[in-house]
Amino acid sequence: MQITFLGTSSGVPTRSRNVSSVALRLPQRAEMWLFDCGEGTQHQILHSDLKVSQLSRIFITHMHGDHIFGLMGLLASCGLAGNVDRVDIYGPAGLNEYLQACSRYSHTHFSYPVKVHTVKPGVIYEDAEFTVSCAQLHHRIPAFGYRIAEKDRAGRFDIEKAQALEIPPGRVYGQLKRGETVTLPDGRTINGSELCGPTEIGRKFAYCTDTVYCDGAVELARDADVVIHEATFAHQDAEMAFQRLHSTSTMAAQTALTAGAHRLIMTHFSPRYAPGNSVELKDLLKEARAIFPNTEMAYDFMMYEVPRRRDQQLVTSKS
Repeated sequence: MQITFLGTSSGVPTRSRNVSSVALRLPQRAEMWLFDCGEGTQHQILHSDLKVSQLSRIFITHMHGDHIFGLMGLLASCGLAGNVDRVDIYGPAGLNEYLQACSRYSHTHFSYPVKVHTVKPGVIYEDAEFTVSCAQLHHRIPAFGYRIAEKDRAGRFDIEKAQALEIPPGRVYGQLKRGETVTLPDGRTINGSELCGPTEIGRKFAYCTDTVYCDGAVELARDADVVIHEATFAHQDAEMAFQRLHSTSTMAAQTALTAGAHRLIMTHFSPRYAPGNSVELKDLLKEARAIFPNTEMAYDFMMYEVPRRRDQQLVTSKS
């Protein structure tokens, strides 16, 4: 699970930050999932190491333009390129009507299936490897955050030990790999868990924007390996944050702390904190770390490899 930040500004783009979009690359299945799609997202993808041909799912938090204005352009380009098999899109009520209107008035027709799923709190997608759920956030219009939970996997099967026990290969190996107890033809009973290493705990990733501090974000972030949370404002501008229903750096940190998350990456920064102003983004980072030390500040094209609990995290940038 590799995260790439494609846009980390709030409201409007700046020279160094595009508006909201985050890509989640799943190398084991050659897929890319996208979270929000602000204007210019397809250009950001072109300047990254991501492959648009791997795009399979898009999750939209809410219907504000800085989160959806790039969606139609991206979908249209995928159709013209002819390299996408199918795209499933998840988001709030009104998203399907918005795309239908864009298609109708721009005379755009997709050459591949596009399915829009209107989300409600709870599980919205599940397969053999992942469960995706959403929860209501607290913003000026209906908004949802998302949680992607990788399912636990059985530990590594010790083939050498199985061979030493003279267990005949075949279907029985599959049963033992799943931790089942098997009775062999010679009458011996073998517990599969004794031939497997420790269970690999699935990774958990939460994405919460746009929102003021709320219980929904805390629940999505519960025990997450990484939480991406908006931090539009500095703590001194908390009154403005409450008025506009956005988070401060300290709200993002408090969400991660209360949820028992392992790492916080802040994004969706107001351009008012540009270098040279009385308050800069480095001050927001300092504020957050005072509450939740394991906090980072996202920037466009930052990549983050979500670690397994026994691994070390890796944060790199595209050169």
